[in-house]
Amino acid sequence: MSAPAQAPGFRNYGAGARAAVHELYRLNHTLQTLDFVRAQKRKYLTRDRRRMTAWEALELVETLVDDSDPDIELGQIEHALQTAEAIRAAGHPRWFVVTGLVHDLGKVLCSFGEPQWAVVGDTFPVGCAFQPSVVLHELFADNPDTRVALYSTRLGIYEEGCGLDQVEMSWGHDEYLYQVVRDRLPPEALAIIRYHSFYAAHREGDYGFLMNARDREQLEWVRAFNPYDLYSKSPVRPDRRALEPYYRDLLAEFFPEPLRF
Repeated sequence: MSAPAQAPGFRNYGAGARAAVHELYRLNHTLQTLDFVRAQKRKYLTRDRRRMTAWEALELVETLVDDSDPDIELGQIEHALQTAEAIRAAGHPRWFVVTGLVHDLGKVLCSFGEPQWAVVGDTFPVGCAFQPSVVLHELFADNPDTRVALYSTRLGIYEEGCGLDQVEMSWGHDEYLYQVVRDRLPPEALAIIRYHSFYAAHREGDYGFLMNARDREQLEWVRAFNPYDLYSKSPVRPDRRALEPYYRDLLAEFFPEPLRF
């Protein structure tokens, strides 16, 4: 089973990136603190705001253009279909295909009034030093946690090898969706959903000092997924009308009941 060809030029955060990308990360890296993450969990993990089917959630995020994405400007349902279709074409199992379809559904947070800096973008641990491997690392300069001595150390509030389950990640759509679907999908799918934006780990190979053996095993699934998420992007829009019946059936298989958001 093959992955999409890794075309050059993706994840280019340099001078050619949209201005909105830099501004989003300036806010994200300044405001994503340990206290903020914990407050957001208290606010949203009650999951009592709305009940809806997975397809309804896709439609809700359809018009969102992710300001953290320097590669392409597509609505979320189009990106979801591109990702899922690439996975399906490679012959992967149905749980992998449905994971590709729903992996960004946590972006419904924007419909609850959250700004994009608190929803999208690369994720990273908080409560310990921000590693240089995190995208646009220089923008952490104004983050209040950099002035807390404990949070500025390599391990911070954690222990060596504690496992990512014990680590507070920057708040956004990954952790939120993981909590929404954690009883609906296999562990491999949940790892993909929870850590697909943790590029500092699965692409740069950093933060191993916080991981245990299970984390390292599950990150291999994230790495297997990443090419379909990233390199399936194309300005050619998928034929939603033709694809919708198949994907509605697939969602009904894995999510027969409405989800609690």
